[in-house]
Amino acid sequence: MSPKEDLKKRLTKMQYHVTQEYGTEPPFSGELNDNKDTGIYKCICCDTELFHSSNKFDSGTGWPSFCDPISKDHVALKEDTSDAMIRVEVGCQKCGAHLGHVFGDGPEPTRLRYCINSSSLSFKKS
Repeated sequence: MSPKEDLKKRLTKMQYHVTQEYGTEPPFSGELNDNKDTGIYKCICCDTELFHSSNKFDSGTGWPSFCDPISKDHVALKEDTSDAMIRVEVGCQKCGAHLGHVFGDGPEPTRLRYCINSSSLSFKKS
């Protein structure tokens, strides 16, 4: 079984669409958007630790938002010019899964808002 076939088998349709087809879940639909528990947000595809709950904030956008990743080495950033916009895509550095986008309108001290699809994440409570 190929890696893509394995992912298609174990992920939900939305998780596969978001992570492998560069999709976006509808705002306010993801189960981790309102999560307030302490813990680690990980890549749904490969379990790489991506974000700590201490860096999560309520942006009001309907997607989990973080001001910083656990490590810059765990996320891959690249220019995204789809949908007639110029944005910065956020992906998992280890497996290449699409996670979301990063914007420059977040809180101090980073001023960054990593806007991440809930479907691309799993959560491990501390």
